[in-house]
Amino acid sequence: MKRAAYLVLALGLLGGAAAWFVTRPVTLPATVSARLGGDAQAGERIFLAGGCASCHMGTEDGADHKVLRGGAEFQTQFGTFYAPNISPDPDHGIGGWTQAEFLNAVMRGVSPAGQHYYPAFPYASYAKADPQDMADLYAYMMTLPADATPSRAHDLGFPFNIRRSVGVWKALFVDHDWVVTGDLTAQETEGRYLAEALAHCAECHTPRNALGGIDTARWLQGAPNPSGSGRIPPIAGEAFSWSAFDISAYLESGFTPSFDVAGGSMAKVIANLGQLDKPELDAIAAYILRAGRE
Repeated sequence: MKRAAYLVLALGLLGGAAAWFVTRPVTLPATVSARLGGDAQAGERIFLAGGCASCHMGTEDGADHKVLRGGAEFQTQFGTFYAPNISPDPDHGIGGWTQAEFLNAVMRGVSPAGQHYYPAFPYASYAKADPQDMADLYAYMMTLPADATPSRAHDLGFPFNIRRSVGVWKALFVDHDWVVTGDLTAQETEGRYLAEALAHCAECHTPRNALGGIDTARWLQGAPNPSGSGRIPPIAGEAFSWSAFDISAYLESGFTPSFDVAGGSMAKVIANLGQLDKPELDAIAAYILRAGRE
């Protein structure tokens, strides 16, 4: 009996150690950030493509999209998430972060304190980004106005309030490989980078499984709104019939082919994406049409 008890204890300890190892926060190698210098001017393009202001600008009407005080609310089946302050304020924002800490947050979902961020922060998409682009983004964001608004704590119940468990989610669902592959043209390849990595289109437009992982088999084919109100439309598949011109024009102006106007969160996305160069919007359109044929 004692041997059996010891065996059970040993197996329990081994299982616990394995679980602790699997769920540990994994950061980028220190050499990645060490070799990079950020260019703030180049970082503005990444800021627009990444849609940082769409979630993190102030919630007041008419708020400056460059004041990233946070506060936006995101209701999901796991609880309610609140976009944090990511302005350069040293106490309530990211002003005290190093470039390496910023890259780990954006590309690996790990905080400067070594904790997992929840995947409401789309680091699963940003993980595919070029570290140089993220260094440029950091340089640009440090030029923006600081704001001392405290970030609001997420409202999550058990067991979703256990951050360590996010390590399991990452192990299951964070994939650094591209979803749309094959013999892409140069334009489609550029569009893939913009859409899959920076603009993270799939985070909203693709269905998720019960654990919140993106269902890549239904890539960009529309999804229930996490808040439970309405549905996010498809931008690929049989239910989507726009042309490349339609897509590019919509991303630039917010007008649909039927002369409707983008609303809700998409209006904020277009306010940023619409400032990119026209060839970049054309590249996103080419990628979306390619994704619909995969």
